[in-house]
Amino acid sequence: MFSRHTGRRGRLFGAAALTMAAGLVLAGCAGGETETPGDNGAAPAPDNGGDSNFSITFLPKNLGNPYFDTSNAGGAEAIAEFGGSFQEVGPTEASPTSQVSFIQTAAQQGVDALVVSANDPAAICDALDEARSVDVKVVTFDSDTNAECRDLFINQAEAEGIARVQVEMIADQIGGEGQIAILSAAANATNQNAWIELMQEELAANWPDIELVDVVYGDDDDQTSFDRTAALLQTYPELKGIVSPTTVGIAAAARYIQTSQFQGQVAVTGLGTPNQMREYVEDGTVGAFALWNPADLGYLAAYAAKALVEGTITGAEGDTFDAGRLGSYTVGANGTVLLGDPFVFNADNIADFNF
Repeated sequence: MFSRHTGRRGRLFGAAALTMAAGLVLAGCAGGETETPGDNGAAPAPDNGGDSNFSITFLPKNLGNPYFDTSNAGGAEAIAEFGGSFQEVGPTEASPTSQVSFIQTAAQQGVDALVVSANDPAAICDALDEARSVDVKVVTFDSDTNAECRDLFINQAEAEGIARVQVEMIADQIGGEGQIAILSAAANATNQNAWIELMQEELAANWPDIELVDVVYGDDDDQTSFDRTAALLQTYPELKGIVSPTTVGIAAAARYIQTSQFQGQVAVTGLGTPNQMREYVEDGTVGAFALWNPADLGYLAAYAAKALVEGTITGAEGDTFDAGRLGSYTVGANGTVLLGDPFVFNADNIADFNF
């Protein structure tokens, strides 16, 4: 799963990330189905001559999630640039089948493309196959389906790199020894499970003095993740660190540690966004965490969808397409496009980022 990214490489968190703040008006989603118009005629026409008039629907794992608020805002930015129509729909809870009805509705509406972060690799495949049978292009991002169910997968970074950086961060923060636990999202989340398996391999190969005592699931829900953190600390009194490869989980774990007797005693790291993690880094609750730029991930996914709808690419290995301000990308094996490498945030650099 490799693809070369050529052109202006927009190294994850450049100035482009800062352009997304205005896009966060897309959030505001609490109820069941939500649609957020993008370029629906109210906004000025793009200056770059974009006149694609494609309808592209973003379907995240769940609404009200800061990570997906940011990634979907990136998609809206790209779609506005090339003159398409943007919608955001989705469930309020990230359960395996909760996305099915939204896929079916989008296909019935005749959208040109769906951009989906899958809650389960197989549970939505039948619905996606039905959509593709009526010529809806399907791009997955962040969390993939089975490869045969989509046209392209926009991968935030290579799974090995994501796993390795999280292990290295926790190892550094606990001095390379002691008990750790993993606080994941949903038990069926494709990306989470791939990273956890690789983290286990990395620990076994290179960190023999670190013991992974448990993997628990917060279902990408703040309160559930908070409660799972409390339970871990009660169950494992010798626990020295928690790794949470989910933006909801890491913030909930940090919030629990911040106001408990464990602050300064139990390390928390994983994947988060600068704005949600800033206070925990600044007060020393969290020493470091990592992520890619979710705004760029959504932006890239939108341009990939455009290229598929236009017929510029088919999703075959070696296809190339333009991704606006991010430059040119090449499709790798298994219809995968790679955004870039993870970036580590800490007290020295977190003030430079705002998303």
